[in-house]
Amino acid sequence: MKISKFGHSCVLIEEGKARILLDPGAFSSGFEGLEQLDAILITHSHPDHFVPENLKQLLAHNPQAQVIADETSAAELAKAGRTPVRAAHDGDAFEVAGVSVRVRGTEHAQIHPKLPTIPNVGYFVADRFFYPGDNFTQPGEPVEILGLPLGAPWSKVSEVIDYTLAVRPQIAIPMHDAVLAMPDMHINLVNGFAKPENIELRVVANGSSTEV
Repeated sequence: MKISKFGHSCVLIEEGKARILLDPGAFSSGFEGLEQLDAILITHSHPDHFVPENLKQLLAHNPQAQVIADETSAAELAKAGRTPVRAAHDGDAFEVAGVSVRVRGTEHAQIHPKLPTIPNVGYFVADRFFYPGDNFTQPGEPVEILGLPLGAPWSKVSEVIDYTLAVRPQIAIPMHDAVLAMPDMHINLVNGFAKPENIELRVVANGSSTEV
């Protein structure tokens, strides 16, 4: 599996013949000219994960790509005339170019009790890579590679550490880091707990790739 990071929460997963792009949002860049995409997956409707204009540009280059999104984002795309678009719900399973994708999770993590929650889904790709979007969703099964939300208005670093240890992946790739002025501080703190548990915290720089 090849994983390329385009900043924050946007990654391209290449597994077998499948090319799957996750969350090409407002805090990401470099994905705009991608071609031969088989699917674009959206976790939720916040603009750092979902920008309709970004989808429009990508689909102009990739008219064959499936679009799978949380319920709110899917409804917005359908209203704008993007059909078909598949609304993803917890427990759903489907294939993209022969690669399995399973959906886990229901809601965005709480930012504040007075703010309404929105749908949020995570994606488990090829039974190897799991990204929960904006929540510490437990996948309920072993995870080889975790896309780890490193920092967010809805989390604190102790929760990131606890989530890493609870999921216990072989490799954790820090994501959702554009909101942090000093991501290395969080990375070092998480790694201090992950390394003794034989969890590799693998930092992938924006615009770079890693193979697992």
